[in-house]
Amino acid sequence: MSETTNTPPRILREQLRLGAGFASKERDHVLEILSPLDRHLAHWHAEQVDLEVTVKDRGGPEQKVTLETWLPHWPSVVATAAGRELDHALIEARKELIRQIEDKKSKHEMGTGRRGPA
Repeated sequence: MSETTNTPPRILREQLRLGAGFASKERDHVLEILSPLDRHLAHWHAEQVDLEVTVKDRGGPEQKVTLETWLPHWPSVVATAAGRELDHALIEARKELIRQIEDKKSKHEMGTGRRGPA
């Protein structure tokens, strides 16, 4: 299977803000870890999505990552995770955010009578 030339925009690259606890030089690494989010956000246009990632207690035994997104017509969706290793906490927050987004999309589709892909 070959890649199409009409790939969707990289929403994360365009819309993700690094908040407290992150340096701008870490952006590419954070984007790489969070990249699986892109396909779950592809339902929206990039300009409709706002994302921010922060970390508290950076370098401490329980670093707390918060990943928050704002999507049109939805309240903000917030996922948090804590861990000794920052990458692990980022991955766990990403997984939790994906779960919440997919749950909300499923509930919305059920409420409107639409069905997702088979």
